[in-house]
Amino acid sequence: MTTFKHLQVNDLVELITNDNLVVADIRDLNSFNAGHIKGAQHLSNESITDFVRNTDIDAPVVVCCYHGNSSQQAAQYLISQDFTDVYSLDGGFSAWQLQQPELVEH
Repeated sequence: MTTFKHLQVNDLVELITNDNLVVADIRDLNSFNAGHIKGAQHLSNESITDFVRNTDIDAPVVVCCYHGNSSQQAAQYLISQDFTDVYSLDGGFSAWQLQQPELVEH
């Protein structure tokens, strides 16, 4: 069985310009609305079915949470749904916000 890959903040900075890249933020909606990675989409239990149905399974998908823990389970779930290029952002949004504050969207 395939597994997700880990991604560091610096590596995501290099990928962020990829037009096919999907950043899925699984934090609660209030946290997402307060700030998220530029271009990210909010992913929740309510939206996961549509996300799986409407997202290219071969596009690179980076899953982001608060600190990089919960995103690992979500990334593995996407792999189980036949997504082929899935990453969990190590350090999560906390690390992103510290290292890339200019790429935080409010």
